[in-house]
Amino acid sequence: MSNKRDYYEVLGISRNANESEIKKAYRKLALQYHPDKNPDDSVAEEKFKEAAEAYEILSDANKKSRYDQYGHAGMNSGGGFGGGGMNMDDIFSQFGDVFGGGFGGGRRGGSGQRTIKGSNLRVKMKLTLEEIAEGVKKKIKVNKLVNAEGVTSKSCTTCNGQGRVTRMAQTFLGNMQTQTTCPTCQGAGKVIDYKPSDADANGLKRQEEVIEIDIPAGVEEGMQLSVTGKGNAGPFNGIPGDLIVVIEEIQHDTLRREGDNIHYDAYINFADAVLGESIEIPTINGKAKIKVEPGTQSGKMLRLKGKGLPQLQGYGTGDLFVHINIWTPSKISKEEKELLEKLQKSENFKPKLDGSEKGFFQKVKDMFQ
Repeated sequence: MSNKRDYYEVLGISRNANESEIKKAYRKLALQYHPDKNPDDSVAEEKFKEAAEAYEILSDANKKSRYDQYGHAGMNSGGGFGGGGMNMDDIFSQFGDVFGGGFGGGRRGGSGQRTIKGSNLRVKMKLTLEEIAEGVKKKIKVNKLVNAEGVTSKSCTTCNGQGRVTRMAQTFLGNMQTQTTCPTCQGAGKVIDYKPSDADANGLKRQEEVIEIDIPAGVEEGMQLSVTGKGNAGPFNGIPGDLIVVIEEIQHDTLRREGDNIHYDAYINFADAVLGESIEIPTINGKAKIKVEPGTQSGKMLRLKGKGLPQLQGYGTGDLFVHINIWTPSKISKEEKELLEKLQKSENFKPKLDGSEKGFFQKVKDMFQ
């Protein structure tokens, strides 16, 4: 179980808080615990990071939905998923959205330059039911952007290396000064001076990388996991983007999943249903024997507790439900037919309806009279 505080508790908001309330709460905490206002204060720095991580999750609709459903287990599996890997550059890159143009879209130094974050990568990962049940480590190859060697840069002439441009505009209130991100260097304060032939305009090139991903047990079809810092590189050694892993389940041959529970259709013959029998059924990790009681009716459901899938948060395990079906042969021998004809006339082999069933069939009969 995670030792992290609940993100809603961190920001001091309710679980029904809207986007504006989330942003307002984070802005208040970010100003209160900002490193510039609390120099050499490790406690304030941790609270600053904690608030930033909470905002990073709750301000993103997809991440918020995943967190509301699975808690911290859905955000951080120990393999770099979710908000657990934020550094100070990641945090300052939020400020453009939260504080407006005065802070910009990345971490800025005294010159106003910002560190540019690379774009995210998205990959699909197919998993078997067995892998989902146990959790698994997978190695995948991704073709990503990395900083090319030998790239040199120079100061941007548009903003004189400041990363921002200042403009004067005449309004009915008088002359007003505005600052915006430099359109030439996108706030970096520098531009490419030299790049190798295999690099793009930002000094980046394509390169294949093998990445190991730790998939937690209990993930579901369509779930998205984020591996921090494994996306495309940011220009000028900026902040790398994230690798988004989309889960796809490979359909099992005999078992079907429903949330944390597993369902299996078992087929038995008529004699086994009448006399009772022990049958072997498949489970996720092997086989199990169950007892079919004498007189079992088709459609009966048996439950094997704890034989389903683990919950993502690790709070429990689902069950395996076995649905009993009576199998009817399409071809029989002469001797078998004679035996069945004798049984057919026996009172014990005629359906016994209780009062409710008789009442139902009587109503149906009355409808057609």
